[in-house]
Amino acid sequence: MFYKLHFLQHIWRQIRLVGSLPYFSLLVWILPLLLFNSGHNSLMAHDEGLYASRARLMFDSGNWISPWEHAHHKTPGPYWLIASFYKLFGISDTSARLPSMIAGIFSLWLVYEIGKVMLGKKLARLAAAILSVEFLWLQYSRLSTPDVPMVLLVLLAIWSLIKTELHPKYRYFWSFLAGLSLGLGFLVRSFMIFLPIIALFPYLIWEHRRHRHLTNPILYLGFFVGLIPTCIWLWLSWLHYGNQSFEELFKFVVQLGSEDRYNNGTLFYIWNIPLRAFPWAFFGILGLVLTLRRPIVRYQLILVGFPLVLFCELSLFTTRFPHYSLCLYPFIALFASVGLNWLGNIYQIEIPSQLPLQKGKKNILNLFASKNLPRNLSYGFGGLGVLLVIASIGIISWGGSDIRKYATIGLAMGLGWLILPVVWISRYHFGKKFLTARYWIAGWLIPCWLALATMGSIGVLSDYNPVLRTFLQQSAIASIIQTHPIYFVQLDAKTKVLLNFYLSTRPQPVVSISQLPALSYVLIYTDQSPKLFRPHRIIGTVKQYQLIQILP
Repeated sequence: MFYKLHFLQHIWRQIRLVGSLPYFSLLVWILPLLLFNSGHNSLMAHDEGLYASRARLMFDSGNWISPWEHAHHKTPGPYWLIASFYKLFGISDTSARLPSMIAGIFSLWLVYEIGKVMLGKKLARLAAAILSVEFLWLQYSRLSTPDVPMVLLVLLAIWSLIKTELHPKYRYFWSFLAGLSLGLGFLVRSFMIFLPIIALFPYLIWEHRRHRHLTNPILYLGFFVGLIPTCIWLWLSWLHYGNQSFEELFKFVVQLGSEDRYNNGTLFYIWNIPLRAFPWAFFGILGLVLTLRRPIVRYQLILVGFPLVLFCELSLFTTRFPHYSLCLYPFIALFASVGLNWLGNIYQIEIPSQLPLQKGKKNILNLFASKNLPRNLSYGFGGLGVLLVIASIGIISWGGSDIRKYATIGLAMGLGWLILPVVWISRYHFGKKFLTARYWIAGWLIPCWLALATMGSIGVLSDYNPVLRTFLQQSAIASIIQTHPIYFVQLDAKTKVLLNFYLSTRPQPVVSISQLPALSYVLIYTDQSPKLFRPHRIIGTVKQYQLIQILP
């Protein structure tokens, strides 16, 4: 019996040891957020559907270089990546999204590694945990777009540059990997990769005397090797399309730099990032202030210089979308870990309200500690949690079925926010001293995790077009679209993009229904059906469209 007990204790210690490993614990933390869904998936139009459908065109046609009628305006890296997963796992929404999911996991691990060097293991793990519960980051880690894979390559380049300094013995390997990552970034994201490259210039130039990266030929060799796949594609594309291949690439970046889409002004990211990274952007600002007051030796121009320069570049760039800022989110997480840890240190002090101020010094720590900032934040977000719980229960009880499922998100987050005041009150009013800063910090992470897990479970992060998905999955419709071509006179852009992916053959445009042979299937606007002169039968209706069959 004694030996059995000893064996069980040994097994338990091994399990705890594995669970304490940062890579494993971070994987366990993020994996449910990436995988939870309602049991159904459907692509988001417009961007996700475009990348998934273009990759399908490459896969179906077997032409991975020039499947388009005209020269393409983007480099093919994302399409090759998604099409490769189609080859491995078959054509599906999940296969299209797997590259971003995997890139999201590796990005998390790289943030940990970068943070470990700059901030220490404790803050590095906290930063990686925060990154995984930033809404926009998690959303794009579940979409078939090239944004997260590009961020992964940027983080890999930054980590490699840091490792070059830390391990001069392996300088050539890490320099080559840094250059290779940035070169492959062009294949994945075209000219957009030059924005983070330029953001590295303060570190590369001003600290050149120490690290000598710019005079390291291996760095440039790696960059040019990374460009080889793009150069091969451009050469083969030029053989097919001529100079139009180069013209389209440059025309697209010039167009992006000259168009102000959706009137997103220069201040767009100032409000959009805090909204989509709530509440971590506010902790990030606090962490940025603390980092500016106490610079990180050797890496200040990476930790602070890189995101600030990139933020200015994105703000000055005329076309502004939320996902363009994704490269900033790992740094928001790093800064947020600094700010949240600082607040946790104040929380740990026994009687914050009685802290003496140091006279004659403008000490930000004393200023905030004297105002009980952790306590006020605990009560403030606890109050927000109470309001969310009450509102969510009311909506669940009396709201419609569509809005009721969204109320569960508010309920999960509201219940999570209640952890903060409970932990504070338990420690300082009931003497539960074991509730250290770790528990208080967990009170910030858990509500976001619960809310995002709930969003995934009800399909908010995976099922973007349930109406179209349900229509296409009907047995009568599915048998038709798998065996017959579908025609259309006019389709809105988003529906067309989605049908390009979901139909076995792409829908074919026609000028008029009169030119179609009998027994053809065609999508028309619902209000056009009574106006048709040709006999037809209605197969089904989806949104503002009807699928009809032309009768003899």
